[in-house]
Amino acid sequence: MRGLIFGLMFGLLAVSAAAQPAARPVENVTVNGRRVPDEEIHAFVAARTAPTFKLGKVARWEKGICPTAMGLKSDFTDFVIKRLKEIAAKVGAPLDPDAQCKPDIQIVFTTAPQALLDNILKSDNALVGYHDNSSQADAMAKVTHPIQAWYSTVTIDVRGIPRFDGGNIPGIGCADPPKCRLNLARAQAYAVTGGRIGDGLHSGFHDVIIVIDPVQLKGQEIGALADYITFLALTQPRSQDECQQLPSILNLLASDCAAADTTSEMSEGDLGYLKGVYHMTDDGTLTVQQNEIAYQVKQQLLGR
Repeated sequence: MRGLIFGLMFGLLAVSAAAQPAARPVENVTVNGRRVPDEEIHAFVAARTAPTFKLGKVARWEKGICPTAMGLKSDFTDFVIKRLKEIAAKVGAPLDPDAQCKPDIQIVFTTAPQALLDNILKSDNALVGYHDNSSQADAMAKVTHPIQAWYSTVTIDVRGIPRFDGGNIPGIGCADPPKCRLNLARAQAYAVTGGRIGDGLHSGFHDVIIVIDPVQLKGQEIGALADYITFLALTQPRSQDECQQLPSILNLLASDCAAADTTSEMSEGDLGYLKGVYHMTDDGTLTVQQNEIAYQVKQQLLGR
């Protein structure tokens, strides 16, 4: 499955004025800012969460991440990997401590991104994400953005056993041998808790491939690109095209964004979102997970 790649606001300012002696003038401080409504935060979260096909939940890294980058000079790729690991540690994403770990986040800079995806599709089409047939796989492998990511996922049951999410993965098969009157070719068995809020099942990433076309990104700062790549490496956004009112690194390449909505680095909202993903109830429903992520976004914006 691995061995794939081939050759890659509101910041609340709390100002406390201590009591001043009567003889000294009191300094007036004006705080300018926009209180972010809860509705805006929830819209931001909804636009960032892409539920997995199998469970309809938010996927995250459950195993330690092992990123690698290729296609540009080492000083650039080293900077991207260093930044990714720094933010991963900051938001609570697991890191693989083994220096010789097998890469599960593969970042590739190439001037021929579609040719790369075509090769991936031929060698191991499961890496482009869950699909039921070759037509779906072909559609998923189309390059439509200068920075784009593809995610393969696993479903993890209450015992911690992961099963790869893929249309070609064999199911239970014959359920009542030897007669086999019931053949569950696509079904899989999972150990669950049966709870309403949490059922014991959660989604995790298996591999993430991020492909970047540097020709289309001339003029962009290295720090901004590293943060954009990092966001895609740690979570799967529902869309890269929806411009959010809340400043976000994903607004960097989204169309129709106002200057106030763009940022050249990971915003407080972005950091809050990632913290929410890595502190949410892993087996909760999508609504529960989104609410918990929204709470972390709000806390981050408040500086807590």
